[in-house]
Amino acid sequence: MFKAIHHVAIICSDYQVSKQFYTQLLNLEIIDENYRAERDSYKLDLALPDGSQIELFSFPTAPKRASFPEAQGLRHLAFEVDNVEQVSRYLISQGVDVEPIRIDEFTGKSFTFFQDPDGLPLELYQK
Repeated sequence: MFKAIHHVAIICSDYQVSKQFYTQLLNLEIIDENYRAERDSYKLDLALPDGSQIELFSFPTAPKRASFPEAQGLRHLAFEVDNVEQVSRYLISQGVDVEPIRIDEFTGKSFTFFQDPDGLPLELYQK
């Protein structure tokens, strides 16, 4: 029935800042970019190596989402990486605040968190 996650959609507050973050800093590949004049909205489709995608949207009057660490709903978006420590050092060298690396008590895998320009929690998880 369900095969994989196809995409995750993110609405950003500053399209150019978020586009730079996801394409230049995180090195996600641009599949397609469209401006929808009737909605004054951009839609940027980004690819990850496994075929999953992130859809980055901009809407001029999108309300801010209340965010609390343990609020109900989507908690964070996790990226699988080969080496959490190496990617963490890269992000820090680019001026991104990254939490200290932790170990998952159940899997023994390394992980850590950082945020996108709008404060969306993103996770690095050891492959």
